[in-house]
Amino acid sequence: MTTMRKIVLLGATGSIGENTLKVLDGHRDKAQLVGIAARSRWRELSEIARKYSVKNVAIFEESAAKEAESSGAFPAGTRFYTGESGLCELAELPEANLVVTAVVGTLGLRPTLAAIRSRKDVAVASKEILVLAGRFVMNAVREYGVKILPVDSEHNAIFQCIGTEPQRHLDRIILTASGGIFRDSSLEEMSRARPADALKNPNWAMGPKVTVDSSTMANKGLELIEATWLFGLPQEKIDIVVHPQSIIHSMVKFTDGSVLAHLAPPSMTFPIQNCIFYPHRFAGVVPSLDFSQTLSLEFRAPNYEKYKCLRLARECARAGGIAPAIFNAANEIAVDAFLRERVPYLAIPEIIEKTLAAFPLREPSSLEDVLAVDAGARLTASGLI
Repeated sequence: MTTMRKIVLLGATGSIGENTLKVLDGHRDKAQLVGIAARSRWRELSEIARKYSVKNVAIFEESAAKEAESSGAFPAGTRFYTGESGLCELAELPEANLVVTAVVGTLGLRPTLAAIRSRKDVAVASKEILVLAGRFVMNAVREYGVKILPVDSEHNAIFQCIGTEPQRHLDRIILTASGGIFRDSSLEEMSRARPADALKNPNWAMGPKVTVDSSTMANKGLELIEATWLFGLPQEKIDIVVHPQSIIHSMVKFTDGSVLAHLAPPSMTFPIQNCIFYPHRFAGVVPSLDFSQTLSLEFRAPNYEKYKCLRLARECARAGGIAPAIFNAANEIAVDAFLRERVPYLAIPEIIEKTLAAFPLREPSSLEDVLAVDAGARLTASGLI
């Protein structure tokens, strides 16, 4: 590897950020952190800044940014950025050549576009970016000639399985799903779920919103929509299977009937490392699979009646236009309301469905149009709550 990866990490204090730092710890001679960002957790950010000698720091919330700047907890000479414009400035740092977008929700959209327009490769962990504005992001990727590298374990698995195969050889994609904490529960049992129940995942350690999305399988619906943009396939060419072990992260079926699968332990360090050093490979930072041990691999079709969010997401992928943006916005509002115990668990898909019904479906005319739809859907979903 001839070029040092100089990385801006948006979402440094979250689970993706934590795993990115694990990868960097194992490869200090090949990658350098030059910018970090968080929404408000500046104390954790200061620890990262000191450990990695980072002097470009963005904190989205203005009050938290002021506290951080006056705290004296950051290295001398630190430059602070705040708000969405600050995140964009950080993403445009001239010395950076890779931006890792790992902020939750739609906050990472404009910074990701700013990085692309600055001709930097982008490793995207935030599903919402392509769900909300896939057409605009992918058009920018083509226009500026950069790489968009998928951090999600499922999309990264597909990315690795496809490799250099031409598009005409690709028949279909098979996304695997853990099924979340309620994969063996009935709808009646799910109706009684409290936040503490849904905030468990049998295989993965993730943030609260993503963990709830895993339990409803809304996350797999978002991944389905994201995959249509990343890999240029319609939704009917993308299958979803429940794979409880989370060992096979996804599969690709080619036109000759061959199926390639990507296997790794359920650790986000594997896809993150692939993105950071692509196309090079170096020693992993956590142990890989041990095939001398007994290994069982199970698969089953998802129950679309039980996982109503997944059914709605597939309908949105089929409809296209503004439908995915509405789905995403309504889901974020509904999940937040559930976590605050303002609505029951099974209200999440009901809020999404009613929000979708409130908007005539159409193609967005611009990025600003998409963002206006996002805001309108959030208001509608909040009103339903």
